Amino acid sequence: MSWEVYIKGYYNYLLIEKSLSKNTVEAYERDIRKMASFFLNKNGKIKINSIKYEDFQDYLAHLNEEKIKARSQSRIISSIRSFYKFLTIEKLIKINPSELLESPKTGKKLPEFLTVQEVNDLVNEIDRSNSEGERNLAILEVLYGCGLRVSELIELKISEIYWKEGFIRIIGKGNKERLVPLGKVASKHLKIYINEIRVHKKIEEEYIDHVFINKNGKKISRVMIFKIIKKLTAKAGIKKNISPHTLRHSFATHLVEGGADLRAVQEMLGHQSITTTEIYTHLDRSYLKQTILDHHPLEKTKKD
Repeated sequence: MSWEVYIKGYYNYLLIEKSLSKNTVEAYERDIRKMASFFLNKNGKIKINSIKYEDFQDYLAHLNEEKIKARSQSRIISSIRSFYKFLTIEKLIKINPSELLESPKTGKKLPEFLTVQEVNDLVNEIDRSNSEGERNLAILEVLYGCGLRVSELIELKISEIYWKEGFIRIIGKGNKERLVPLGKVASKHLKIYINEIRVHKKIEEEYIDHVFINKNGKKISRVMIFKIIKKLTAKAGIKKNISPHTLRHSFATHLVEGGADLRAVQEMLGHQSITTTEIYTHLDRSYLKQTILDHHPLEKTKKD
């Protein structure tokens, strides 16, 4: 069988059996296609079951030459391991040459987040004199107020908002369902958008239940969400590298700073492992350290 057949089989395995999101599956697929391209360019006749550990070492050396960062290399190695695990499960290979692969040490990178004032600055830059402004305000308040991923926001349905109970139902990574509290501010602006703006839009039948709609009557895209946040960031004069995911990080950081239980934050974010959520305790410590450096009288004396 050709590389193409194996890769297509792997794609379906991730999508159907592993229930990963389409974006995640496509990221894995890209990594494997790049690896396949390297081996085929190196030796056009190389077969998938003839690849050895040493071949992977050559590929990793190639990634280093291309100046691929350690974090990206770790993701690529994870993709390779996953691909060869699939081949082993399907009995398409007898020996898994990727088992000995080790990811480069990357260290924990603390995610960028906004201060409460910076979030307010973004909100204040929204032009509410038009219908798009009210929609964009609702988007920002839900991203920050509920800690949603962009993919979760654009797929949010009206039928999944439980107004009376104060929750929204989210289908997250791996089709895992969770209930996320809907705060008063986010709820207020969602209601304004849905009842006063969205109700007047001509919406395509396929997207009639989607909350956030573009001017063509379709669900809003990931790209549009990014553009909205980037434009507001520039207008607010915020110099940080901001994306919609930054609002999710800000949501978690501010909860931890306020003393929220880490397990509760994990549940709201939809993290499978508490280890992923624990990075926000490191953020909290960094914040506390900087607060001491900025405000403690002894530290101020040292600066003077």
